[in-house]
Amino acid sequence: MKISYNWLKQFIKLPEDAEKTGELLTDLGLEVEGISNFQSVKGGLEGVVVGHVLSCDPHPNADRLKLTNIHLGNGEEVQIVCGAPNIATGQKVPVATVGTVLYDEKGESWEIKKGKIRGEASLGMVCSEKELGLGQSHEGILVMSDDLVPGTPVAEIFEVENDEVFEIGLTPNRADAMSHWGVARDLKAGYQQQGQVMELITPSVSSFHVDNRSLKVQIKVEDSNLAPRYCGVTLSDVKVEESPKWLRNRLKAIGLSPKNNVVDATNYVMHELGQPLHAFDAGKIAGNEINVKTLEAGTRFVTLDGEERELHEEDLMICDAEKPLCIAGVFGGQNSGVTENTTQVFLESAYFNPVSVRKTAKRHGLNTDASFRFERGIDPNSVEYALKRAALLIKEIAGAEITSDIDDLYPKKIEDFQVFLTFDKVNKLIGENLQEETIKSILASLEIRVNNVTETGMGLTIPSYRVDVQRESDVIEEILRVYGYNNIKFGEKLKLSVANSTRFEDYKIQNIIAGQLIGQGFYETMSNSLTTSAYHELSEEIKDEYQVSMLNPLSKDLSVLRQSMLFSGLETISYNLNRKREHIKIFEFGKTYHSYVSGREENKHLALFVSGKRAAESWNSTPGNGSFFYFKGIVEGIFEKLGIQNLSVKSGKSDVFSEALQLNSKKAKLVEFGTVRKIILKKFDIEQEVLFADFNWDAILKTARTSTTVFRSIPKYPAMRRDFALLLDQKTTYEEIEQIARQTEKKLLKNVNLFDVYEGDNLPEGKKSYAVSFTFQDENKTLTDKQVDKLMGKLQYRFEKELNAELR
Repeated sequence: MKISYNWLKQFIKLPEDAEKTGELLTDLGLEVEGISNFQSVKGGLEGVVVGHVLSCDPHPNADRLKLTNIHLGNGEEVQIVCGAPNIATGQKVPVATVGTVLYDEKGESWEIKKGKIRGEASLGMVCSEKELGLGQSHEGILVMSDDLVPGTPVAEIFEVENDEVFEIGLTPNRADAMSHWGVARDLKAGYQQQGQVMELITPSVSSFHVDNRSLKVQIKVEDSNLAPRYCGVTLSDVKVEESPKWLRNRLKAIGLSPKNNVVDATNYVMHELGQPLHAFDAGKIAGNEINVKTLEAGTRFVTLDGEERELHEEDLMICDAEKPLCIAGVFGGQNSGVTENTTQVFLESAYFNPVSVRKTAKRHGLNTDASFRFERGIDPNSVEYALKRAALLIKEIAGAEITSDIDDLYPKKIEDFQVFLTFDKVNKLIGENLQEETIKSILASLEIRVNNVTETGMGLTIPSYRVDVQRESDVIEEILRVYGYNNIKFGEKLKLSVANSTRFEDYKIQNIIAGQLIGQGFYETMSNSLTTSAYHELSEEIKDEYQVSMLNPLSKDLSVLRQSMLFSGLETISYNLNRKREHIKIFEFGKTYHSYVSGREENKHLALFVSGKRAAESWNSTPGNGSFFYFKGIVEGIFEKLGIQNLSVKSGKSDVFSEALQLNSKKAKLVEFGTVRKIILKKFDIEQEVLFADFNWDAILKTARTSTTVFRSIPKYPAMRRDFALLLDQKTTYEEIEQIARQTEKKLLKNVNLFDVYEGDNLPEGKKSYAVSFTFQDENKTLTDKQVDKLMGKLQYRFEKELNAELR
């Protein structure tokens, strides 16, 4: 938000320069992010002076040029070559002296230098209005008044305004400060706390009166909940033209482009007082009737930007007897605004329901100065005052007459907030004991009225324009920001409470696993929990009826809470692939959200993604792609780190995978991982393979807490390994081999490992070859070959009998 320093000084006589004022604003919670300079004429006409043309002769070497001798004051005369057709002897003209910097329409600078034109020296330039930035005329030089003294700076004659503009990072709760008046109110409170009592100068509307009652517009409000207060007045004999210079400068300083005197007046009052207004061409209001109402869904309406919009049944509209004219509090219509042909104006000032305005603005993708203020909450008690202020301003600068009484529809007054403030709570939250008189003084400076005072606290009435102050803690925050955060003293002792926590706290385990994954080359990501509702079409597990939808979504792409971690991860992968980062290893801790018949539910997950090569390329190695079994090792490593053992393995069932596995504890599924289906990847324009693991983090935490770690001494006796090359049916799985081995020998068999798979030539049809190793160890003695051979014989017998296996 931009605030003009010169404009502020119309409300309060500031004792300090802009920089010091900016520091106070920041201390008061209105953070000044920067201060920029504004000049009504860029460059400030510095170096441009009044010149007296002493002579004007034809250029000896050019038919269309003149050779002039110009007096610049203090006895200084210069020769300037000029091509303007209207230059003549005796004129007073603006002269840009050598070294002066001028600016073109695009704001680009150019410097006046000494030079020769067709062989004759030229020491400066005689300027037109356009070259100086004072107007659009450039057919000839600007001829000035004869009584001007040569050498007088042109900036003094045209009253170039220099201003400083604050860029304030306004927080959404400070609706009361969305105007110069609101900022001045805060400054008054801040200076009062410093012991400087200042008067807040508000624009007077005491001269408001009705000139005649020749134009009456009937106002009707159908829903006072959407429009609690609506005021209107008419003006006639309006002369729509360019605004006066002072008004144009005020608007330009805060980044607004002047339109015409009527529209500029409404914008001026909005930024002055914080009350949005709208001016209608009264000649275009059918039936001299204004009706504030909603229309049927699907109604078409063309806004000021020329775009046709389809209205929602909850959009509040300003209509006449036949048609809609304006989206209330958001945007005007194309065919109802003020033009150069307008002679009669209906001026609107209202308080619209903030929620209604916010929803309408978001629905239509509109963000205007008016909606910015209405949706945050304006002062309902300044509606009529601002209307009078704007009407008087239009009367002054457009020669208009006020031709109706103010019609003010305010059926139910919006009451001020009532809050009881306890002294103990003030001292406890601020951390310092403030004197009762100090508290009262601050509250009075903020226009918060003290109704009664007791030993424990005081009853307060909060003005209605402070929509963000409705609780006791809000009042304390107001007291503290005016008292000054920097004035709170720090004690010599720092008191802390130490909470008892176990090593199984969620954040601790997260840090352990995050550290392990980062060490393996993963990057942690954080995705938005809001996503599009269209993703339910990609998986049958994501039910449309389970969606948790936003009541007021920012967009269709952020309309529901996610039911799966997969799609936000794929969005991240797609984003990186589009930026030539093709080798991706990422993880995210996050939640999914579901709305079941039994109630809403949220579950925590850990999601892993691998796509592309598993390591960076190097001169001494060629890293392979992240394969399914490499990914399986990453997944199993997480459980090993947490000490979770004895997991059962099953085939994955989710339809988002083309192949997948599940690892389960006795009570719950802990993780499902595998290769994402290509048809899903295609929706995200991903052509390379993506591996995804979805950990049920809540179940993992429960399992980790119940897992016990048993420590044993390292065996003293060596292990012995034997291998089998088994010829098996194609349908036989490694899992079956391991189960049979474990059942056959439970004590001495320590490890079973598949180290080679062969399928192809020289094997019977329907057969495959598995090379499996078996490791045996006795913790009390050294095993003999005879013992191991006997165990291997048992295994061979079981494999031949139960799997129809053969030794190769």
